[in-house]
Amino acid sequence: MKAPYRARLNREASPLRRASIPIATVLAGSMTPLLPLVASAPVLPPFGLMVLISWQILRPGLWPVWVGVPFGVFDDIVGGQPVGSAVLLWSIILIAINLIDQRYIWRNYWQDWFIAAVSIIVALAGGLAINNFLVSDIHLSVLYPQMILAIFTFPLVLRLVARLDHVRLKR
Repeated sequence: MKAPYRARLNREASPLRRASIPIATVLAGSMTPLLPLVASAPVLPPFGLMVLISWQILRPGLWPVWVGVPFGVFDDIVGGQPVGSAVLLWSIILIAINLIDQRYIWRNYWQDWFIAAVSIIVALAGGLAINNFLVSDIHLSVLYPQMILAIFTFPLVLRLVARLDHVRLKR
């Protein structure tokens, strides 16, 4: 005998799935520096930041502005940056995106891509400036390949986050 029919209309998505998928994706993106890749210069884009920006662009009210602090601490610890650099930079980026969301209600794809590109460049250049202040003196030109790769892979990350958002809200 078949199981009784359950109505699929007016059902809520799982609260655990709704909360855990965005958090898990940002944390997984921040753990990409642990991949066994060897390079003489930084090439791997900051996937944790890119996923965080994607979630903030797709779902502006998903997180409060202060969520950059715990995610930044995790990224600093895992990525090996001085603790507090990603906290500061990610918080500034989230505040700026929040202000842009309040000012411009309707944006198109190109504007979102531009906002993400500027945010990624600010985060990478700011991280280099903090690192140069504390440790060594490295020129910004070392980060150009990483910036270009991050900017051009952002639409793929945004598409992946949109798919994950669909899974997150699935009934």
